[in-house]
Amino acid sequence: MKTLSRWISDFCYKHPNLGIPELIKYVAVGNVVVFVGDMVTQGMISQFISFYPELIFRGQIWRLITFIFAPLPVGGESMLSQTIFGRTFLFALMTFFYYWIGTSLERQWGSTRFTVFYGLGVLFNIISGIIIYLSLPFQATGAQFGFYVETANMYYVNMSLFFSFATLYPDMQVNLYGIIPLKVKWLALIDLVFFGYAIVSPLISGQWLWALMPIVAILNYLIFFWEDLMNTLGRKSAQVKHRTSAQTINFKKAQKELRERRGYLHKCAVCGVTDQDDPNMEFRYCSKCSGYYCYCANHINNHTHVQ
Repeated sequence: MKTLSRWISDFCYKHPNLGIPELIKYVAVGNVVVFVGDMVTQGMISQFISFYPELIFRGQIWRLITFIFAPLPVGGESMLSQTIFGRTFLFALMTFFYYWIGTSLERQWGSTRFTVFYGLGVLFNIISGIIIYLSLPFQATGAQFGFYVETANMYYVNMSLFFSFATLYPDMQVNLYGIIPLKVKWLALIDLVFFGYAIVSPLISGQWLWALMPIVAILNYLIFFWEDLMNTLGRKSAQVKHRTSAQTINFKKAQKELRERRGYLHKCAVCGVTDQDDPNMEFRYCSKCSGYYCYCANHINNHTHVQ
């Protein structure tokens, strides 16, 4: 039975013109334009394009697409993010990082597969955002209401991009904040911890809706990588089974036991000299003889082949 990952691969192969070349470039440019506009208008542009389900249901359907250009908050409550220069620096660093990841994935996958991956991430985000909104109490007001209605952004979509990149290039080295060198796989493990917390914490507190966003992001990743992950685990399992199998020969151990039992490891089939007799002697096995016949350096080229 064809897996979903295989079906997507076949679909992308048969429809190479459906992709949007350099898609991530347009997303990055849009983020830059909105970021600069927000600095001038005190965030009004982001307010106009962000994902607010209530306003979408009132007819502002452009928000179903434009929310991908709304810049994410950067730096949290860090001191660096409290200044214009600090926010600009962190935004530029994050935008360039995801642009680099996106272009790398597109080169690896092709435009169509990358477009499908990114598009599914956006679609899952929209669906889960609407589900969250429809499931929330309508009596929420004020700041709480504002927190509730902005239910979707591109954070988890970007994280699924990063996990995909880390799966394909685990040993590539990047500089965290442009300074600290780290391999991509270690950054992915750190982010996986935060991802896990974003899923487990709402489930424990009974607010399972807020676990929906990270779950669908992981789902998007697994759709594309499940088969590869299973194949990798299968190969590792086979390697472990081979190493631990009773039928697998540990040659070093076998050679040691043979030497202890016979007193030597190699013995010339012509003159009978052994490696115990002459530790400096070289021994070879003849490929033309029928069976495993060992010869010393003096007779490897000077013997009658056993047929």
